[in-house]
Amino acid sequence: MDRGSPLGDFLRARRQARDIEDLGLRDSGRRRTPGLRRDELAALAGVSADYYARLEQGRERHPSDQVLGALARVLQLDHEATDHLFDLVRPRVARPAASGSTDRVSPSVLRLMERWSDAVAFVTNRWFDVLARNEVAAAHLGALEYTDNLLRLTFLNPMAREFYLDWEEQAWSKVAHVRAAAGADPDDPALLELVEELSQRSADFRRMWARHDVRAKTSEVLRLNHPIVGEVTLFQESFTVNSAPGQILFVAQAEPGSRSERAMAALAALGAHGSGAGHPQARSAGRPGGSSEMTGSAEPTRRSDSAVVASRMSGRG
Repeated sequence: MDRGSPLGDFLRARRQARDIEDLGLRDSGRRRTPGLRRDELAALAGVSADYYARLEQGRERHPSDQVLGALARVLQLDHEATDHLFDLVRPRVARPAASGSTDRVSPSVLRLMERWSDAVAFVTNRWFDVLARNEVAAAHLGALEYTDNLLRLTFLNPMAREFYLDWEEQAWSKVAHVRAAAGADPDDPALLELVEELSQRSADFRRMWARHDVRAKTSEVLRLNHPIVGEVTLFQESFTVNSAPGQILFVAQAEPGSRSERAMAALAALGAHGSGAGHPQARSAGRPGGSSEMTGSAEPTRRSDSAVVASRMSGRG
């Protein structure tokens, strides 16, 4: 986890990510680091080089809205990254949640997920700990490890690079979402533990985390290579659970009449035939490893229900 000033770390990362040619600047010589120099960014933003240096070093903590707006303009931050920049300086006051409430999924949400028999549905907290999933989601992820947390699944499971056909984009998207969720409070113990673990075990995570990209999860297309049913394309939407701040409900479904829809029907059949998925259940967050309930039954399910998969995929089932 970063140990410097959150504002300084963000500005430094975004400065080094800027392409100087896009700003009409010429490279006057060899640069020790990529992107803009401090003095170049300061000049473009209309502040002194000394003042900007103090911002990055954490010695100046109260820049005006005008200065922040100018920095956002030069760094070409989108609205989410700009909001994040302002939050680093003037954090929003949030109402504390009841102890443990952000990791409990309400019965009404669980019942709603259970009704979606043709869609992958699961709930996470803001650090992507998976708190609950429906039968289709359990069957969908049943052959993988580290399904307790989507970041662990993406960066620590060797199969993830085959599972996500657009692995780099998916990995970046998840990291950018957690950056956005961290906001001006990056010292949450669960986040610190997760980032420390991933930083030690994954060079790719360290590279992406250091960029300080910010992007909240909304809608996206998932191109997957499932170990049982092959390639599928799902359209995923995410929704905030207003009754439980920090929780996100993800729902992914296939195009009607497509091969992907038949593949998802086959996976749903595996869950219904006793793959160990069961009904949606809230799960304790932050546990490394995957759910033994899911991974332990993946191989026997592949053998015993191969006829179900074949008939569903061919459109006969």
